[in-house]
Amino acid sequence: MTLPVMEPDLWDDGAATLERWSRAVDAGPFSSLCFGERMAFDNPETITLLGAVAAWTTRVRLVTTVVVPQLHDPVLLAKSLATGDQLSGGRLTVGLGVGGREEDYRAAGADVATQTMGEMARRVGVMRRVWRGERVTEAVRPVGPPPAQAGGPELLVGTMGPRTIRSAAAWADGLAGVTLDLDPVAVSGLFDLARTAWADAGRGAPRLTTSFWFALDDGDGSARRQVHAHLRHYMNWLPVDLVDAMAPTTGFAGTETELRELLTRFEDVGADEVQLIPTGSDVAQVERVAALLG
Repeated sequence: MTLPVMEPDLWDDGAATLERWSRAVDAGPFSSLCFGERMAFDNPETITLLGAVAAWTTRVRLVTTVVVPQLHDPVLLAKSLATGDQLSGGRLTVGLGVGGREEDYRAAGADVATQTMGEMARRVGVMRRVWRGERVTEAVRPVGPPPAQAGGPELLVGTMGPRTIRSAAAWADGLAGVTLDLDPVAVSGLFDLARTAWADAGRGAPRLTTSFWFALDDGDGSARRQVHAHLRHYMNWLPVDLVDAMAPTTGFAGTETELRELLTRFEDVGADEVQLIPTGSDVAQVERVAALLG
């Protein structure tokens, strides 16, 4: 379950919504608590949030979906993530991606020319060196703390396409995927490609995850309207008419029974985990999904 970090009313009661959701997810049948990064937006800063959710939870894995390394100094990012891994008792999984918004690069003072898979891989290499305790700076001691997980947290690559998968097979531990049209057949094709790419790179089997936006229907059509409103807010860098054209077929808007059936279809094509992305901040969504999962 993903935190509602991109909702316009998130801060109406301070941090209380984030804490309620974190505790509800941790108490439920969910495997992971996820949250993503944007810079030119009103979502919480990812590393700061990581410290908070590490304190609010005790069981679920904490997954960044995704952090953009090029928006950060790689040594400082490695130190921050290692700290988060320690604070959570080794429950951190890091999703990484190049990001799709140049405005985030500009807001962070980052070079847009670094928005490449090659540069992301280079920075991942620096982070792994830090986590191994190597000296990457002229200092008396290496940069710490060491991560709780030997060698550092699991790394997933944020992707929707084949080129990213082939490029990341050399360093990623799996996929932090996303599906807009909820097509298990298309997702299965990407999973097969990942398995082949990892095998060709001499790696073990990749961890395969996908995600999608969702809203649960109350029989009045409100779920699709909720998804549409969320997409308009979140996809504010795209023309409104494009978002409006996407909205009727993007994400899930249906009943609990339909959601259960869809999750089963993704399980059948080999998904290790499906990460649900809420389109509203009401914690009742967490409780309803928890109930359908049993």
